[in-house]
Amino acid sequence: MTQKEINQLSYDIIGFAIEVHKELGPGLLESIYEKCLAHLLLQKGYKVMRQQSVPLNFKGLELDCELRFDLMVNDSIIIELKTVEELIPIHEAQLLTYLKLLKKPKGILINFNCNNIFKKGQRTFVTEHFRTLPIE
Repeated sequence: MTQKEINQLSYDIIGFAIEVHKELGPGLLESIYEKCLAHLLLQKGYKVMRQQSVPLNFKGLELDCELRFDLMVNDSIIIELKTVEELIPIHEAQLLTYLKLLKKPKGILINFNCNNIFKKGQRTFVTEHFRTLPIE
């Protein structure tokens, strides 16, 4: 994949999240938004993985620590969903850790408990893996 393709994919994902939010509004459980967003992405032909384990290895020690990402799209973008009053640094740290451990180029943090996902309900992050991809 290229940086351009990753950026387009993240734009599409945020658009689908907005579509889910417009239909359902705020106030539901995170798991409901996750199922609906995954359903919409699958309908549009994207490859989606849900609630997969994130392996953690510390100097040869395999740790079974039950880390799980919410969604991964096309094996390249991790989506972490929240339904909180506001996004805080620990939410960002969680997503950045998943990106690092899984060596993925981009992540999107989405909070469905807001009035406008585009303006205040999402943040995107890129990793060093993104920078190594061809631009186009």
